[in-house]
Amino acid sequence: MQFTRTLPKSLVHRAAIAEVFLTDAERRGEDEVVLAGQLPRLHAFYDDTLGLRTDHAPMLLLEACRQGIFVVAHRYFDVPADHRFLLRTVEFEVRDATALIPGSIPTELVIVARIERRMKGRSGLTGLRLRFTTTIGGREAMSACIAYSWMPPDAWESVRTEQRTRLGLSETPLALPVPRIEPALVDRRDPANAVISVSCPTGDGGRAALLVPDTGHPVMFDHWVDHVPGMLELEALRQLALTAAVDAGTLTTPAAQTVRLSARFRRFGEMDLPLECRTSPAPPGADIPCTLHQSGHLVAEARIGFADRAPAPTHRAEEHPAVLSAAAGVAAGAPNPART
Repeated sequence: MQFTRTLPKSLVHRAAIAEVFLTDAERRGEDEVVLAGQLPRLHAFYDDTLGLRTDHAPMLLLEACRQGIFVVAHRYFDVPADHRFLLRTVEFEVRDATALIPGSIPTELVIVARIERRMKGRSGLTGLRLRFTTTIGGREAMSACIAYSWMPPDAWESVRTEQRTRLGLSETPLALPVPRIEPALVDRRDPANAVISVSCPTGDGGRAALLVPDTGHPVMFDHWVDHVPGMLELEALRQLALTAAVDAGTLTTPAAQTVRLSARFRRFGEMDLPLECRTSPAPPGADIPCTLHQSGHLVAEARIGFADRAPAPTHRAEEHPAVLSAAAGVAAGAPNPART
């Protein structure tokens, strides 16, 4: 498996080369495809945190797996490039948090994708369920499972027109403006990476907020789509779950790592109607139940679990060998590089 160049961006349904994480793919049996990938040392969206940047966000690895569903479909099952894709279910669990700690070079990962189920219709194969095992440095960092389906453009247009007509929406979506929550409350530095509104209690012990459908976001809307992307829906639910856990006292800070997630998508989320995220109360240490609603319909549901981030290195900056060497040089009368 090679890590020297990325796969074609069109193959993984991305517009920006910088957002392509997969570098290679090889089929090793009827039901197995091995993928190679490289993660950036610091991703502008997924690795944006107020906490110590000691580890990669599992959502970044999930995105690498999500890109793999397109590779498997297009390259090994000859699904045409113009077909449209739907996420059905998504789940992941961190297996070894220490494997997510990046080194001094970009992280290389190997993802084994095994086909658990083939979904068929009158036209033939219409979807797959893939089980992913992601390893970094020979250690299993995360397991994931994604079920998805695809359809030709004419069928997609028919489905989309039917839903939008029922909701009284125009043919062309126009994103609803939604004010954002303070980014620090959802463990973000960049305000653009806060994807929910100010959250409020629901009266039953949960919290609620609106999803922010910012079509100008370079990651969540890497390219134009006519609905709210599934990864944005997951991120909105994740951020609301963080605020709920902090409010309930089960987390002391929103700078926590997402270690488990399971979600099911029920219908399209439209960007020109309010999308309400809700959480239900959960006992300390339990996964937080979340739902996404629009116009009285359940759009998606999830359960999300958190844990403290991996600890930062314990040595102080002045104890680093390079710092000690520089300090010794200054003490001996050598020129101080900061002053030359």
